Amino acid sequence: MAKTVFIIHTSSVSVSDLNALFAEMAPGVIVRNIIDDSLLPEVLANGGVTPAVRRRICQYAIQAESAGASLIFNQCSSVGEVADIAATMVNIPLVKVDERMAETACRTGSRIGVVATLPTTMGPTVRLIRKMAAKLCKEITITEELSVGAFEKLISGDRKTHNEMVIASIRKLAENVDVVVCAQGSMLALKADLGETPVPVLMSPPLGVQHAAEVLETLQ
Repeated sequence: MAKTVFIIHTSSVSVSDLNALFAEMAPGVIVRNIIDDSLLPEVLANGGVTPAVRRRICQYAIQAESAGASLIFNQCSSVGEVADIAATMVNIPLVKVDERMAETACRTGSRIGVVATLPTTMGPTVRLIRKMAAKLCKEITITEELSVGAFEKLISGDRKTHNEMVIASIRKLAENVDVVVCAQGSMLALKADLGETPVPVLMSPPLGVQHAAEVLETLQ
């Protein structure tokens, strides 16, 4: 019997990319998408997760399990800490898009740069990396770089300007760190334009889907 992944999305930005990655890395797995594009605007408008957002994310996880999910995949780094709560409410694995990226960053170097286009993503990503470093008993320093306005360019359809702005932030960070972490999965859009970099630049969707594929392999 085929395994089924339910992806919980807070916007439609990463739907096609994540579905394509699952088709590539976990062929034969059925992918279903729960898309609530009211979630991210509510998080942005309130400067962080609200009780209503927390409740909806947890309800979606419970509904995904009821609908037959083998695994739940959380797409949005801004609600990653809510996904930790939702994981306690279901009896199936819940994989966060950025967890493997945080682990890889901590194993790659001690000076970690984080680039984000939304302040609501920067905080949860930095906390996730610090938590992972503590788990690995690794001393790290984190340098933050917020590419203000780039996300708005992306959702308005101006991918070119988004990519230029974020790449400038990545290159600035790369001068002083061992590894750069792209805090949002939507930054996968700039991969083709990035070119060579002096340090590794990590993007969460491929690493996150690979993590999910490995977890799926362990399930009966």
